[in-house]
Amino acid sequence: MRASRDIGTDDPRVRVRPGRPSRPRTKRRPSYDDAPSARVIAVDRGRFTLLLENGTHVQAVKARELGRRGVVVGDKVRVVGDLSGRKDTLARIVRVEPRTTELRRSTDEGGGRERVIVANADQMAICSALAQPAPRIGLIDRCLAAAYDAGMTPLLVLTKADLAAPDAIVGLYSPLGISCFVTEAGAGGAVADVAAALTGHETVLVGHSGVGKSTLINALVPGTSRETGQVNAVTGKGRHTSSSAVSIALPGGGRIIDTPGVRSFGLSHVDPANILRAFPELAACAATCPRGCQHAEDSVGCALSGITGREAVRVASFRRLLTSQRSGRDNGTD
Repeated sequence: MRASRDIGTDDPRVRVRPGRPSRPRTKRRPSYDDAPSARVIAVDRGRFTLLLENGTHVQAVKARELGRRGVVVGDKVRVVGDLSGRKDTLARIVRVEPRTTELRRSTDEGGGRERVIVANADQMAICSALAQPAPRIGLIDRCLAAAYDAGMTPLLVLTKADLAAPDAIVGLYSPLGISCFVTEAGAGGAVADVAAALTGHETVLVGHSGVGKSTLINALVPGTSRETGQVNAVTGKGRHTSSSAVSIALPGGGRIIDTPGVRSFGLSHVDPANILRAFPELAACAATCPRGCQHAEDSVGCALSGITGREAVRVASFRRLLTSQRSGRDNGTD
């Protein structure tokens, strides 16, 4: 009988293959159809605050199987794990439900790449101060285009009416069918009108820093105590007081989503047809342009070039948006 050879299993130079597992791997994954539903109401450095259907607030992380898929405020998700809401407990987001709307913006610092800011909102409240800082018509028009592209109904909230008259801006946007609200310090009635327009809706509040978004939310939802900031007297720019989006319940029903102040709102991802939707007063005239008209200043036969008066300002804004988008270097600031 042949003696067995010592293969030296204690010798580190010898590699022994592990045996095959007795249980074969499967590609099937749990569906999580029966997992509890929740809504994302805040995001902070990879941690998500969720509101369960029973009203419990829980902290959660994203499951590994979701990969790089982003989870944003407003998302409806399925969640498993510890749902008690107790301190130092974590649940796990295992599925993100299909979104009804997505508010996206592209950023110059991100190489023009778009990112989703908020999901499932049906309204966008564009907040602009009438003074300190001065209103930026270009940014308002950009936000309008983003709202139409996302399928949201836009509203315009003008703050600090005690510092400047709102007539010019209201006269510019009110004829377009956009609901305009004018507020000032201590004017409770005006805030009540805004509250009535937001009740029952999921509304995202956008605007650049210092325009009074946090002040407005504190008036709409007493006790919220959102931090407010001051406008720099030299630069005329506001200081960021909100570092991330957060969803806040309104007393009459619905929610308002406060977003960090933006100084740019890139539209590289927006269909040019939706940019024109932000300028409805120009649509009929643009329809008479030659086929394939680019609506630029040097476009031969462009009907928009014949517009004068107040609407000429709107033509200039529309052309700036189109030009920056087509250039591929849309920094979102004009």
